[in-house]
Amino acid sequence: MNNQVQHKGTEKDIELIIGNSNSNFSGVTSTMLQLLSTQQKLINLRVMGKHHLPDESLNITFWQVVKLCKQPLADGRVRIFHARRVDEMIQALLLKHLFRAKIKIVFSSAAQRHRSGFTLWLTDRMDALLAMCKASASYLHRKPDAIIYHGVKTDVYIPPEDKEAAWQALNILPKSIKKGKKGIAILGRVREQKGVHLFVRSCIELLDKYPDYTAVVVGSISASNENFVKGLQVEIDKAGLSERIVFAGEQNFADIPKIFSALSLVVALSDNEGFGLTILEAMSSQAAVLASEAGAWPEVVREGVDGYVVPVNDLPAVVEKMDLLLSDQEKLTQMGINGRERVLEHYSVQREAKQLVNFFRSLMN
Repeated sequence: MNNQVQHKGTEKDIELIIGNSNSNFSGVTSTMLQLLSTQQKLINLRVMGKHHLPDESLNITFWQVVKLCKQPLADGRVRIFHARRVDEMIQALLLKHLFRAKIKIVFSSAAQRHRSGFTLWLTDRMDALLAMCKASASYLHRKPDAIIYHGVKTDVYIPPEDKEAAWQALNILPKSIKKGKKGIAILGRVREQKGVHLFVRSCIELLDKYPDYTAVVVGSISASNENFVKGLQVEIDKAGLSERIVFAGEQNFADIPKIFSALSLVVALSDNEGFGLTILEAMSSQAAVLASEAGAWPEVVREGVDGYVVPVNDLPAVVEKMDLLLSDQEKLTQMGINGRERVLEHYSVQREAKQLVNFFRSLMN
């Protein structure tokens, strides 16, 4: 059978149901979508919820799952329901216990927080638990059945032939601003929890020392964070750096890979993260990285090899490591090369998809 079109087969052959309950585009949504195109080449699947799907023919409704899963597969195996959210666990349990669906439920968690009693009750009723890194495994109240790290599309997040040329070609800044030779950035929703203030204040302290660099904040600014951004803009203007530290706003999702590709250094300074794909996307794009001790970042980033990891909300540490990174262009470039090699070896989406499908099939008999 042609695996590329396997998901177009008959409904009765579907092996995997993937939860997709949140209409908001979140980090969980992003990881699911990045994985989907690779995973569907390996297993016949449908997605319960049409939110953000690139191919709506993959969508299956709750009631279609009820009908489909009244019987096991033709060879006697049961189907897998993959839940990533609390409400998806609830949906799966309703399917299994109220509607007698022949499924096994797998819950995967990237969260690094202690859960409520109700969530613990739900996870106790899962057939299997997955953690996405060692840190998230430590927050589960029972040992996960496996740890499977997230991956990124290494054929989408790719290095350019020339970083400086890619930076010059990037059209995310006002035309009136002279870009400088190189770019550094923080990407994501613009708010304090993401450490944007640490990035901006570090750049204020350092950029006079490094005239070749322009710093960019890429991401949407919600109404509730407008005053936060205005306060930072006042600090930038006071330092005379309004053309060197720029809020670029939200960018088209399709343009994000070329933004990563043009950057020499990517900074991610969240107080907390689930997994945090930003750092992997940056490394895959051959950018050096500076990350906080959040998400999976301490497990991914090799200190002094791909970049550095600093304590959460520690401005002096951010300034120190950013200064160290920008002071040695040759080493900064080599860190980007090292990061790309690390992602290719350990953090590709192809590896993640294969490990997940192998795990699911081990449960299906």
